[in-house]
Amino acid sequence: MIKLFTSINLLVLLCISAFAQNTPGSSNAQNPQRRRYQPRPYALTVIDVAKTKIDTAKLGMAFRNTYPGFATADGYRTKREVTMRIIDTVKNFTIKAIPGEIIANGKWLKSKKNLNALEQHLNDAFHKNWTSVDTIKKDGYSLVFVNKNSNFDATIQKNLIETYFEVYPKLVSMFNDKATRDVVFVTDTAYNGVAEASGNRILFSTKYMNKFPYDVDVVTHEGMHLVQGYGYSYGRDLVWLTEGIADFIRYKYGVDNVGSKWYLPSFKAKPQGYKDSYRTTARFFEWIDQKIKPGMIVAIDKELRNGTFKESTWVDLSGKTLDELWAAYSADPVLHLVYSSKNI
Repeated sequence: MIKLFTSINLLVLLCISAFAQNTPGSSNAQNPQRRRYQPRPYALTVIDVAKTKIDTAKLGMAFRNTYPGFATADGYRTKREVTMRIIDTVKNFTIKAIPGEIIANGKWLKSKKNLNALEQHLNDAFHKNWTSVDTIKKDGYSLVFVNKNSNFDATIQKNLIETYFEVYPKLVSMFNDKATRDVVFVTDTAYNGVAEASGNRILFSTKYMNKFPYDVDVVTHEGMHLVQGYGYSYGRDLVWLTEGIADFIRYKYGVDNVGSKWYLPSFKAKPQGYKDSYRTTARFFEWIDQKIKPGMIVAIDKELRNGTFKESTWVDLSGKTLDELWAAYSADPVLHLVYSSKNI
C-alpha cells in the first residue's frame, strides 16, 4: 500500500491546465507571482494546540513529499491550503488526513520514531480517502487508477483501462512523443461533468460513467488533452480550439465511437460557429481535412504545442482566414463520415 502510494507521488506531475467535457446540452483575484490560470502553490498552516513545539521543518518536509502527489491524483479541486492541527485531547488516536486538513496526536507525534516516519504515516492516512488504487504497466506506459467510489462498476473500470492502453500510446506516437507515459485516472462522485484532464491526470465523473458506461472514448478525448500539452500560453481565448481538436482526434482515432453512441452533429449555419467547440468544431476540422488540406489540423496542433500559433497560421497553412474557411464550409458542408466500431 505504501509503496503503491509512493509510486503515485513519483508519477504525478503537478497540474498545468485543465480541460473538461460537457454533459450533453450544457453550456460552456490574480496572484502576481503566478502566470494566469496557473494553480496556486500548496501551503501548510500548523496549529499546535497541544503546544508540543515540534520541528515545523520536519512537518513541512513530510507535507511537501506527500500532499502535492495526493492532491494532484485526487483532483485539481482538492484544497491546496492545508491546516495541520496537533491535539492532545483524544486517547488512542494517532493521525488522520483528509483533503485540506491533517489532525495528529501531539503525544504520538513527539515520539522520535513516529516523527521520523511521518511521511509514511501521512501516505497511509491520505490513501484511506480512496476506495482502491491499482497500477497497471504495459509496453513502457503506466496507468494508476484511483477509485474514490465504492459503487463504481468494475466492468467500466476495466473498459476504461483497456481503452487507455489501446489508444493513448498511439496518440503519443503520432502527435507528441514527449507526452507523459505515466497517467492517473480518478473516479469521483463529486464531479458533475463528464471528464476532465490536467497535468497527467484524467478525472471521470462516476455519475456520468455509471449512466453512460459504453462511452469509453471519453478516454480518447481526454487522452488527447494530455498529449496536447499547450500549457498556459493561450489562456481561455482558444479553449474552443483545444476542445475542437480533441474531439476531432476522437473522431479520427476513437476505438469505438459507434459503441460509445458518439457522432458529429449536422451542420448549422451560424456566424463564427466554429467557436461552439467540441463536436461542432470537430466536424468543421474534418471538413478542412477532407476538402482544404489534409493534415492541416495536425499542423495547427503542433503549432499550438510549440507556442508558434497565431491567427495568421490559418492563412499560412490554407491561404484563407479562419472566417473565410468557415464561410466556405457553410456554403458546402457535406461530408463523408465514417465512425470507428469494434463490431466491424
